[in-house]
Amino acid sequence: MISPSLTIKGDAHIGSQLIFKAACLEIPAGGWTCLLGRSGVGKTTILKLIAGLDEHISFTGDISSSDAMPLAGRIALMSQTDNLLPWLSVRGNVMLGSRMRREHGQSDQADALIERVGLTEFSDRKPHTLSGGMRQRVALARTLMEDRPIMLLDEPFSGLDEELRTSLAAEIRQLLKAQGVTALLVTHDQHEAFAMA
Repeated sequence: MISPSLTIKGDAHIGSQLIFKAACLEIPAGGWTCLLGRSGVGKTTILKLIAGLDEHISFTGDISSSDAMPLAGRIALMSQTDNLLPWLSVRGNVMLGSRMRREHGQSDQADALIERVGLTEFSDRKPHTLSGGMRQRVALARTLMEDRPIMLLDEPFSGLDEELRTSLAAEIRQLLKAQGVTALLVTHDQHEAFAMA
């Protein structure tokens, strides 16, 4: 997997509200970059712009990759909400993308990721039986399952207790770094930003 660097330059508005002006963000290839800041400064807006989920955002500027290839199809996004489908099990939610693409033989990879986030014994459970932190881990495993060269993570560890948050963050950081993924993490936590990026 070859992961590009990304550059975002420009201004963004939502309606008449200026979100950011003359922003210039460079995200190096194959490493971790963190957007750290208080609510409302445009961190999630930047993720949405990169992911192409910009239907309510007016953006004047440029988003480009170092290889000049389109970003569509090369991005996995974990949003702040888990967006789990209630009728699917943990395994079913993790495998959702591969099932929609009609990819077969992915169950071993899904099980390995479910184990990595510490949910093996819950793999057949439905989302309503899980805690908020467990649901967040399912969403993280589903995002990792996409196996894309660009990973956008919007506060992926915020619902976890401190010990699990630290250990899981370190493991995910190592995993994506070993794979050479270009990762962009949004967080409010200064310690998490320093640890990850």
